[in-house]
Amino acid sequence: MTTIRRAFILAVLPLVFFGVAQALLTGGDQPDAIPPSRDPWYSAPADFASHAPGAVFRVRHAPGNISALLNNTADVYQVLYRSTNALYKPSWAVTTVFFPAQSPQPRRGTPALVSYQIPYNTLDVDYSPSYGLSTIHRDFATGAVLDGLRRGWVMNVPDFEGPMAAFSAGPQAGHAVLDAVRAVLTMDQLASHARVRIGLWGYSGGAFASGLAAERQAAYAPDLAVDGVVLGGVPSNFTQIVHGVAGTRSAAIVPFVLLGVTAQYPEARAYLVSQLRAEGPYNATTFLAALHMDGPTALGTFAGQDIFQYFAGGRAILLAPEMTRVLGNNWYMGYHGIPQMPMLVHHAIGDSLVTVATTNDYVDRLCRVGVNILYQRNTVGDHDDEYTNSYARVFEWLAQRLDSNQSRPAVGCRMENITA
Repeated sequence: MTTIRRAFILAVLPLVFFGVAQALLTGGDQPDAIPPSRDPWYSAPADFASHAPGAVFRVRHAPGNISALLNNTADVYQVLYRSTNALYKPSWAVTTVFFPAQSPQPRRGTPALVSYQIPYNTLDVDYSPSYGLSTIHRDFATGAVLDGLRRGWVMNVPDFEGPMAAFSAGPQAGHAVLDAVRAVLTMDQLASHARVRIGLWGYSGGAFASGLAAERQAAYAPDLAVDGVVLGGVPSNFTQIVHGVAGTRSAAIVPFVLLGVTAQYPEARAYLVSQLRAEGPYNATTFLAALHMDGPTALGTFAGQDIFQYFAGGRAILLAPEMTRVLGNNWYMGYHGIPQMPMLVHHAIGDSLVTVATTNDYVDRLCRVGVNILYQRNTVGDHDDEYTNSYARVFEWLAQRLDSNQSRPAVGCRMENITA
């Protein structure tokens, strides 16, 4: 697996290749994929709002060569399903689900489903996982997805930013993850089972989506019994992140999250744009070009810049009444509900992108309300390294939740510093 910062770049690279009830299944062959913005399949039916969250609208064999990359996969499907956006209004999303070659029953005999949220961090729906898993997101497909399939797990990879690519919109991401799980559980391969063990896993931007799903589960999806959640490199406070990366090589994150969080809020987006400078080296044209920039272009364009110079009022843009409600409703983990399942949280103490102090605060907030958390702080590595450094431990923890006959761990929190 390459570094997570490279994953951020890959998440918005231009593509080189075009890479539930089964009665809804369409298409038998696997043609080349079409970018979501131009593919009619990526559209909800006119009456989508009248359906319950998790309802399946369309299922198809995944186009492109995703299955060919994973010789241990019998079938790869894409599912279009009903969800709920950041405004708590009806929406929809797409997920890609991988079924292992053997019957989806791991070592304990009960099927297991892992929803794996990759940090695809984009402002353009055409860079979503469902389109890029065979190309720009290939490292994730041939890494964690393949390893999960080898264990007999069904692997689910949702486009949790939704059809508007609303990067950093918290409830949007959490709802899309939960509804993807609901949708996959209705597919023929799993629907006949009385019990399916469920795990959620994400690192960095994927941890944001997974964590919001964990928080929203009790209120939004009480029908789902989630057995465990893994969060790593946890971006629990995007305000801290944008202040920290402005002026660094990762400064492109700032326009990405500001434009992403306002994607579903027209008034906030209009205000944001109105505050951009019209002229000079830091101008609206350059800032808004981020909406369709590929990764290298974005990083090259904004590297080292104090992004807040693009705004007439500088950093005060984050304190404007037009923005504070939107940011408050989306950018902070730990405020959307109390996770009811065991959690593994891991973070590098030396993380220079997402400080360990913010994760300490996040874990402490959840522990004070009784959440069951094993919190591992790694004494080695940076944000780029922790995904790989923790990989084996994550799989071991998930296997204990999904494959073993162990009872649920005792309720409570435990923090340990490790060197791995």
